[in-house]
Amino acid sequence: MKIKKIGHCCLVVEEGALKILTDPGVWSTRQNEEKNIDVVLITHEHADHFHVESVKKVLKNNPEAKIYTVKGVGKILDAENIKYELLEHGQSVTVNNVLIEAFGEKHAVIYPGVPQVDNTGYFIANRFFYPGDVFFNPGKPVEILALPVAGPWVKMAEALDYGKEIKPKYCFPVHDGMLKIIEPFHILPEKFLGAEGIEFSVIEIGQEKEF
Repeated sequence: MKIKKIGHCCLVVEEGALKILTDPGVWSTRQNEEKNIDVVLITHEHADHFHVESVKKVLKNNPEAKIYTVKGVGKILDAENIKYELLEHGQSVTVNNVLIEAFGEKHAVIYPGVPQVDNTGYFIANRFFYPGDVFFNPGKPVEILALPVAGPWVKMAEALDYGKEIKPKYCFPVHDGMLKIIEPFHILPEKFLGAEGIEFSVIEIGQEKEF
């Protein structure tokens, strides 16, 4: 499996003959240049994960790409006459012989009174889990974990505990695109998850890593 970080939570995941794009949001633009995308996975409707104009550009460059997402995003796509299929908690789909499973139903609590939008994480090929904006345990072994490390809903102690709970073989940070200085948010996961035998590594913007 190859994973390239486009920015924040926007990733390009290649597994076998399948090329997946996750969460094309406002804090990344390189997704607008990607070609040969088969699947677009959108975890939830917040702008840092879902930017309608970016989705339109992605589809213009990849007209055969299929979008899989949750109802909250679907309502917005309906208004734009953009086709999609729902892929929500407990559901799965196989594309080009690659299994994609959906786990989780709601965004993490930001603060009482702030609406909890629909959020579903996606587990790809029984190897890689990207939870979106919630620390959800899929209840099955995870080899590669995309770990959110910053944001209004993220407390570093909870991120570290989540990494320890999932205990993947490999882990890399996401949800850090809003930070001007990123490194401090990578030091603690590297130290404390590394002590648990988890290989924590940073994938820089535009960089691709093979697992």
